[in-house]
Amino acid sequence: MAECICPNCGKPIYDDEALLCLYCGESLNRSFGFLGGMKYSFLRYLIYIVTGVVLAGFILLFLR
Repeated sequence: MAECICPNCGKPIYDDEALLCLYCGESLNRSFGFLGGMKYSFLRYLIYIVTGVVLAGFILLFLR
């Protein structure tokens, strides 16, 4: 088992699947799930780009 140190209270957490600190309840800033390895900033920018392309497509459709 890997030891993780809580960034808030500094106590060690030995549970590999824990997302919250057992002592203070704060986030351990771990990734989880299928998209967990991806950085959230990349995913956020990707959503903005897709939304912008869809909106531009609707605007061009209505202007024709």
